[in-house]
Amino acid sequence: MKNVIITGASGMTGGIVLEHCLESSEIDKVTSFVRKPSGIKHPKLKEIVLSNFLDYSEYVEEFKNVHAVYFCIGVYTGAVPDQIFREITVDYSNEFVDNLKAHSSNANFCFLSGGGADNSEKSRMSFARYKGMAENYMFANLNNAYTFRPGYIYPVKKRKEPNFSYRISRRLYPLIKLFGKNASIKSTELAYAMFKAGLRGTPKKVLENRDILQFIESV
Repeated sequence: MKNVIITGASGMTGGIVLEHCLESSEIDKVTSFVRKPSGIKHPKLKEIVLSNFLDYSEYVEEFKNVHAVYFCIGVYTGAVPDQIFREITVDYSNEFVDNLKAHSSNANFCFLSGGGADNSEKSRMSFARYKGMAENYMFANLNNAYTFRPGYIYPVKKRKEPNFSYRISRRLYPLIKLFGKNASIKSTELAYAMFKAGLRGTPKKVLENRDILQFIESV
């Protein structure tokens, strides 16, 4: 049986990943680090409300004997000042990686990144630069790290869109799909691919939108 950790379970993709984990007969325990209680109750679920995602000192035991991690923490560009955006995107991930490396370095680490992530760390776009930084750190420190770089994620479940751009994108989704397999993916598809990668790993370490869709077809 497998123990897994998930962060960002309150988000669009992380929430679906959590559902898969709780339903899976292969998973024995799910530890979910959250900022506020979700209200979800399940025999497998251990939910830990964490006020500081840069300090896991009280939860060292949770990082032991972990098979897979689903790291889905994120923040929309422009939602917070750049300094906080970097902290959430880079520092949160790096701190988690340090703890995982110390206790379960062979765990499958599935990182929710984004299309355009720049591993040169030179992009003028904060999102691309910071995601690239986080990817570089996890690849340097973990044996089985996988990054998922979706294009536009279509929210299958109804939600309140975070900004005007996302409201427009949702309406234009039928047109966005016409741009090909690197342009978009459904939230359910992305979550399923991440879930399966956590259990089995993937042939590729970096999965662009097209690779994610191809991986789904192979499992």
